[in-house]
Amino acid sequence: MSITPEQRQTIRQMASNCCEYCHTAEMDHLSTFQIDHIIPRKHGGTDDTENLCLACIKCNGYKGPNVAALDPLTGAATKLFDPRHQPWQDHFRVNDDATIQGLSPEGRTTIAVLRINEPSRIQSRQELAEFGLFPCDTLD
Repeated sequence: MSITPEQRQTIRQMASNCCEYCHTAEMDHLSTFQIDHIIPRKHGGTDDTENLCLACIKCNGYKGPNVAALDPLTGAATKLFDPRHQPWQDHFRVNDDATIQGLSPEGRTTIAVLRINEPSRIQSRQELAEFGLFPCDTLD
């Protein structure tokens, strides 16, 4: 099975054309966002819409086939954030300096694995925030 054009459109609408991990808007990037398998197929994930989300190239690239990692605070094995089943605001907060803070083990782990707070990514978000373009509007 493969992802249909209708599914791609549905995912984009569900995400309001925002990366469901770092909350940047697709219109603010030079490249088209990708459809990510929350649970990759190699780990038994499917092409069902409930297992798909919209991700920027950096978030999707760093996530790769990962489904879990070690929480940087506790060292405990922790699943990554699931944008289909977990509200973003329960796991993350945007700070005034455009860093994204993990509020839960899933949030902290996702930030670490997806390298969401790399200096270049923070700088980009700071510039977007100055123009009111970050964080983007979503349908959390």
